[in-house]
Amino acid sequence: MSDSDTTGTTANAGPRGSSAPAAVLAPLDDRLADLVALYEDLHRHPELGFQETRTAAEAARRLTGCGYDVTTGIAGTGVAGVLRNGPGPVVLLRADMDALPVTENSGLDYASTVPGRMHACGHDVHVTCLLGAADLLAAGRDHWSGTLIALFQPAEEVGSGARAMIDAGLYSKSLVPTPDVVLAQHVAPLGAGLIAYCPGPCMAAADSLEITFHGTGGHGSRPETTIDPILMAASFVQRVQSVVAREVAPKDQAVVTVGSFHAGDTANVIPDRAVVRLSVRTFDETVRTAVLAAIDRIARAEAAASGADRAPDTEVLDSFPVTVNDATTLREVNEQFTELFGEQRLFAYEPATGSEDAGLLATAAGAPLYYWWLGGWDPEEFRTALAAGRLAQDIPSNHSPHFVPVVRPTLTMGVEALTAAALNRLAPGEADAAGVAIRRG
Repeated sequence: MSDSDTTGTTANAGPRGSSAPAAVLAPLDDRLADLVALYEDLHRHPELGFQETRTAAEAARRLTGCGYDVTTGIAGTGVAGVLRNGPGPVVLLRADMDALPVTENSGLDYASTVPGRMHACGHDVHVTCLLGAADLLAAGRDHWSGTLIALFQPAEEVGSGARAMIDAGLYSKSLVPTPDVVLAQHVAPLGAGLIAYCPGPCMAAADSLEITFHGTGGHGSRPETTIDPILMAASFVQRVQSVVAREVAPKDQAVVTVGSFHAGDTANVIPDRAVVRLSVRTFDETVRTAVLAAIDRIARAEAAASGADRAPDTEVLDSFPVTVNDATTLREVNEQFTELFGEQRLFAYEPATGSEDAGLLATAAGAPLYYWWLGGWDPEEFRTALAAGRLAQDIPSNHSPHFVPVVRPTLTMGVEALTAAALNRLAPGEADAAGVAIRRG
């Protein structure tokens, strides 16, 4: 992949009439080589959820060096840096840190050195961009007023990292001030230099369930003495597909996927249980509740129809809420992005059926959220694939062993976007207050 730069660090006045973005972003070119080295180091050393000790230590070290008050060990490996800089809004910038159990196949000289582990979802990009933005905002604190939180979250991939940090007292124990807004971004298989946004619900709720059907095992030669959990579970698998087809309105979206079915070990033995794993994705809380209730109803009914002595057991393996973007925050930050990058760099995107737990950090604080997608692929390769109608075939997606963003343009755009979004929500500093007052007057 080409590593040619497609973005610059030139910024114009934001929608609030502040010249802060240009001034705060000015040192980025000089810092970029260090950020590239940091990114490549993180990429070489991926860590799974709740195991991000090395990544967390580096984040804490850099935040401390920038003057942040740093709290470590939140929910195990979570890190939060707080920079208080006078009166004004409290803005939380979030990056997730965890990697995936994927074997990298990129062929890069900075590929993962950990067998079976890879930053295949770009969280190394997120960490690097947030550290870059935190550095620039600390150095440019004369241009803003308020409180900035740089939050490094564990275990996004399993859907429990944000909840774990909240349960550990992130807000309730005042480990950080309660934010007035939460901002986050995610690298995506789009051309580097692009930002995609989605108003309202932008990522699906996702619930993963394990349902255990209980029967009575026995020898295959005497099936009349058994209650077959395989038949029970197989009937459930077929019947549960009717939930979306017949119980969800066509105007709504829902996906039910059975991805795992395990029962028995021997051809002539009927087992005493069958275990089914499935996932549910929805964009509306009412639909989500109804679909989950229907799954439970069908599982119990199939067990009863089979004469089972025991109802199925259901375990929730992980659960992500719907990610909902606040309309006002999205509009005002996008005005800043438009002035910084140009209108041609932004485009509206359809809601994604992938899932994310960043929204919990906002809802737990009663704060608005803006979550956008950051292009990370070689722009020329992306344009060629788009023109040929071959995006799915030629551009690796997140979680692919080939998904490695083009470095410099992605980091540049990511740092600029986080920095500009934060400045848009913070109050102007002394260096900009006079100009803002003149423009507003």
